[in-house]
Amino acid sequence: MFIFVKMLNMNIIVGNKLKKLRQAKNMSQEEIADYLNISQSAYARMERGESTSWATHFNKICALFEIKPENLVSKNEEEFKNYEKESDSAEIVNQLSEKIIEQYEARIKELKKIIKDLKRNLK
Repeated sequence: MFIFVKMLNMNIIVGNKLKKLRQAKNMSQEEIADYLNISQSAYARMERGESTSWATHFNKICALFEIKPENLVSKNEEEFKNYEKESDSAEIVNQLSEKIIEQYEARIKELKKIIKDLKRNLK
């Protein structure tokens, strides 16, 4: 009975972490399920702590979320607060990078027009 209760607690801990990790990556349950080659409902059971099948996909889950295996099964919530902060920072960096790229693309377009006009004036 004790082992069953421990495993149930572990399923809930891992399930909660899976949900937080998935949300931090802005992914759907379906996307994660596709990555793991399982149904969306099977993945949903993992997140609800109703399934032990996360253990079968342990390495793929850790690789997808870029976490150490021990972080997936630990009870320490601080690790995930840090992960969420890192994910938020990464998203901000991505957004800023996209804006910078857009600005450079617009500037390149302007410069190409200037070059074209200069070539026309030389003729």
